[in-house]
Amino acid sequence: MFADHALSVAPRLLGARFALAGPEGEVAVRITEVEAYHGVGTPGVFDPGSHSKHRRTPRNASMFGPPGHAYVYFSYGMHFAINMVCSPDGVASGVLIRSGEVIRGIDLARRRRAVRRSTVPRDAHLARGPGNLAAALGVTRPLHDGLDLFAAPFAVELEPLPDVSTIRSGPRVGVAGEAGGPAFPWRFWIDGDPTVSAFRPGRGTPGSPR
Repeated sequence: MFADHALSVAPRLLGARFALAGPEGEVAVRITEVEAYHGVGTPGVFDPGSHSKHRRTPRNASMFGPPGHAYVYFSYGMHFAINMVCSPDGVASGVLIRSGEVIRGIDLARRRRAVRRSTVPRDAHLARGPGNLAAALGVTRPLHDGLDLFAAPFAVELEPLPDVSTIRSGPRVGVAGEAGGPAFPWRFWIDGDPTVSAFRPGRGTPGSPR
């Protein structure tokens, strides 16, 4: 499955269970929101929002690695985010895990999210948004970058897709499309799920989620 390109893989991850174990215990989420990103080597595609749109660098090297591995990056100097690497080895594409419902280890997720906060977020917001999801799971770089998602400390349990009538797509959150061009409707989410993050358009991104 992960040897396919990110745009094909992304919607198939909705409903999947994604877990990370560590010294403090394990946290698992049910994935409810994802975004696809393509990079160098994807035929006929230039993705202006991708970290690997131009070339391989030390930061994005894991996106060029084997499919089914993790690409972890530090975003805006504030938080980590995790992608599931797709496409054949050497072709850069990945699926950003944006949001999920915490289904195991909720007390640990609450403690992690309470760091530097005066109050604990409500349960539906513990893993709502890529930075919050990574924090709830305990994802960091370089510890988890490049690791196999199907081997300890990670675990991925793919589930049958939700009813297709409940799946929505639209422009990615906070990522600009090409000026005057497509909005890249490469974000997928489960409609009506309270854990899905709020849409925020990127500069120059036309349109809105549908």
